[in-house]
Amino acid sequence: QVQLVESGGGLVQTGGSLRLSCAASGSIFRINTMGWYRQAPGKQRELVAYITSGGTTNYVDSVKGRFTSSRDNAKNTVYLQMNSLKPEDTAVYFCYVNLKTTIYASAMNYWGEGTLVTVSS
Repeated sequence: QVQLVESGGGLVQTGGSLRLSCAASGSIFRINTMGWYRQAPGKQRELVAYITSGGTTNYVDSVKGRFTSSRDNAKNTVYLQMNSLKPEDTAVYFCYVNLKTTIYASAMNYWGEGTLVTVSS
């Protein structure tokens, strides 16, 4: 079993900052890529950022220069530092972790339950 616990969402004014965290626990043999999606009401889910096991990061164009993803492998945790927030960043943010539970298991994606980020105008 694998559990992902997200935290850090909340209400912030335009231009403010938040840091999201997502910690994985349970049966974990090896973690591969970790990242973040977001979904606003009535909108399609959007990949925001991901970070590979080697530490390479990628971001959707709309957040480049404002968001930074990082990971702490010792804690099985991925972070998303969000600066200069805009109202269009308002969404539920879902973390995901691609991992193998055992050496023989296929790698799978596991999802957090989401944390709401609201940016006021």
